[in-house]
Amino acid sequence: MEFVYTFFVSFFLVFLSELGDKTQLLVLSFSTKDRAKNILLGVAIGTFFSHGLAIIFGSKLGSLGNETFRFYLEIFTYISFLVFGIIGFIPEKEQNLNNTKSSFLQKITNIKLNYIFIIAISIIIGELGDKTFLASLGLGIKYPTYKISLILGSIMGMVVSNSFALFFGRFLGKKFNPNFVKVLSNILFLLFGGLGLITLIF
Repeated sequence: MEFVYTFFVSFFLVFLSELGDKTQLLVLSFSTKDRAKNILLGVAIGTFFSHGLAIIFGSKLGSLGNETFRFYLEIFTYISFLVFGIIGFIPEKEQNLNNTKSSFLQKITNIKLNYIFIIAISIIIGELGDKTFLASLGLGIKYPTYKISLILGSIMGMVVSNSFALFFGRFLGKKFNPNFVKVLSNILFLLFGGLGLITLIF
């Protein structure tokens, strides 16, 4: 059951966080350039190398034998979840699309190469340092023996989220307020962080 639980924790965390994210908008821009299955394959490959490496690295830290070190790592993980959730409720200033990462990603999309490769690279670069990437690192620390289920959950979360963007983007844009999705994602981070700290301390 723990395998299934960690899979769904990873899935929902990544799925909700990815909705409306910059990497999803990049994927959406590819929708008219290649077949959906190729685009989603690129998403899966990119997620494996970004979130997968974060989970594996986190699990290495979580597997260390020092119980005191692991205890403080878990506290740090749960606090970071709370921080992500709180920051998500702070109104964002208008983002400058000319920052280094965004401009670099835009240049990649214009390269005439295999789109699967381009999308995978875009996902890897776009997710580095993102809150879902850091969340995957934290999940690896918390559940070091469930690397496979966490990686599969994060890949499925990214693929399903971007499938919505590809197939139902316009429909969802009319039916759902983007702020609602962000609020739901922030609540999920707060919930995991709060419950984790309670179970760890008490």
